Amino acid sequence: MERWLTLVRPCATLASTADDEFGPVVGRFGGPLLLPDDIPDPGHPFVASIDLAALPADATDLPLPPDGHLLFFALADDQRDHQSVGSVVHVPVGTQVSQRDKHAWNVHEYEEWDREFGKLFEGYPEGELRARVEVSLPHHTSVFPAGQQLRADIPGHPLCDDLVEAWQETKDGIVQSGEMQIGGFGDEEDVDVDPVDVAVRTTLYAVEMGDWEQPVSDDPADWVLLADWYAPGLRHREGSTLHWVIQREDLIARRFERTFTTFTWNP
Repeated sequence: MERWLTLVRPCATLASTADDEFGPVVGRFGGPLLLPDDIPDPGHPFVASIDLAALPADATDLPLPPDGHLLFFALADDQRDHQSVGSVVHVPVGTQVSQRDKHAWNVHEYEEWDREFGKLFEGYPEGELRARVEVSLPHHTSVFPAGQQLRADIPGHPLCDDLVEAWQETKDGIVQSGEMQIGGFGDEEDVDVDPVDVAVRTTLYAVEMGDWEQPVSDDPADWVLLADWYAPGLRHREGSTLHWVIQREDLIARRFERTFTTFTWNP
């Protein structure tokens, strides 16, 4: 049990709720898309904007910038399974920004594609996001270590399955649906594998396919969950989750363009 508890990590749970007792407003789902003039239109839909200075102190153990805004983008769809389906932009304090067309990402050769994903984007949530600080524990039971076979000994406790089940029951009692999480351990519906480990394998495959640039570590310990978004309310994507992961070195260096985004759907 002591070893299990050493894995506790703080995280910020962000909920679109009017209940001011949940926590302070730290950002919003949707809203105007404000970007610096030297940044091109993102290639994925706008999800949320987070005011880093508004996050509660010690909300996460991530080396985040102390201020500015993080803008999250993602398409709730697989596209090709080795490509990142989203991105993150950091807008420092004092940066001059201008409002962009939030639909600029949806310009493609096929009209059916435009209509399908345009309708999907219309279902993305809107509204203020409030934050509260919570603890996060791994509630997956398996990982895919680089170059190794699937094993079921994470986090290395002989009662791993029982501990995961107990933690999941506690977690389900405090987490509302349709939230974002900053930091902590990744989660998704009905999946036993650590989403960060899956994202690392996907990124490595993207490198092989020429869709992502080195350097990329094959050790999941070098990566962190920047954020995830459990989006059960998206029509035709019920039960889906998006994960934004980044190498810790890239996060420290503020290379947010190196964030890799994965999508999981349990229809």
